[in-house]
Amino acid sequence: MPTADVNGITINYLLEGEGDQTVVLVNGLADDLASWDFQVPDLLEAGLRVLRFDNRGIGESDKPAGAYTSRLLADDTKALVDHLGITDVHLMGVSMGGMIAQEYALAHPGDLRSLTLACTYAAPGEFCSRMFDMWGDLAPEMGVPFVMRDVALWAFTVPFFEQRPDDAAEFEQAMAGLPMTVDAYLSQLNVIQAHDTTDRLGQISVPTLVLAGEEDILIPVRLSRRLHEAIPGSTWATVPGGHACLWESPDPFNRAVIAFVTSSAS
Repeated sequence: MPTADVNGITINYLLEGEGDQTVVLVNGLADDLASWDFQVPDLLEAGLRVLRFDNRGIGESDKPAGAYTSRLLADDTKALVDHLGITDVHLMGVSMGGMIAQEYALAHPGDLRSLTLACTYAAPGEFCSRMFDMWGDLAPEMGVPFVMRDVALWAFTVPFFEQRPDDAAEFEQAMAGLPMTVDAYLSQLNVIQAHDTTDRLGQISVPTLVLAGEEDILIPVRLSRRLHEAIPGSTWATVPGGHACLWESPDPFNRAVIAFVTSSAS
């Protein structure tokens, strides 16, 4: 895959499609660019060009030391977009990626044609903060694979485990097997612990879709709903599934995203 030297690091990316409109996909915590494999075929079929990449700290991108922030990773995304000469971006982020996308929209609204924020929040609040603190304590003692086994339980719904046990086992194995050092994990974990755009969301002027999995318990739906209510004129939608609805129920997730992006393309 190609790489780009931007914002002081090397970023691994993949740019696919020949469409006039480009969707830029921003991954969640401990997810590499393959996390969008269930979305990219439908986005390409809809005539869109798709850019996805490994955030710093994951995959084939650089993994410099230090706690990361959503603004730092937004600057990485901006630098990559500029390097590739992409304009009028349809920016979509899921979970941590949605936090990065918020910071991008606040800093560089002129770059964006639309903004999709999936399964994410403006600030973690008391519940999520406690969960993430526990992950931060567990990772150095038990390792990242152990933490990712726990994340899988929060990310999918009970019916997914009951009705699709083979799929559940495959996802659990993939999440637990992701090669990520403890230091890199903790650097990315800081993004979701420290992110807070609560007092600035009224400044977002880009057409925005806030999307949530109906049964999300990792980032509770009520937090995504508050995000929607704080962004002027934003659109609200839910799809079946939990926090990992983009994997658990990709078809309705993709339909909702494509409908919004195409309606914002003109």
